[in-house]
Amino acid sequence: MADPQGASPVDPARAAYVYMQVADHIAARIAAGDLRPGARLPGERDLGAEYGVAIGTTRRAIRELRDRGLLLTLPAKGTFVRGGAAARRVTARTGGG
Repeated sequence: MADPQGASPVDPARAAYVYMQVADHIAARIAAGDLRPGARLPGERDLGAEYGVAIGTTRRAIRELRDRGLLLTLPAKGTFVRGGAAARRVTARTGGG
């Protein structure tokens, strides 16, 4: 999920909440088509490790993306990218990140 060079897109010195930076980066990947509808995201611990953030930050980012209508979490199954026109409208409305 982080940059291919292994660098995290999160900058703690930036004037933005870290969870929003993570959420915006994932939303941008969805808008770019890197994460297609139905794609399963890594677990919260794995995402946290990839972005170099705490698990609570990862949970908050995922909750933000669910609120935006971009993700769907199924208990004991995982978190998935939502598909269809609704997700595209939300991505377009938020500027893709």
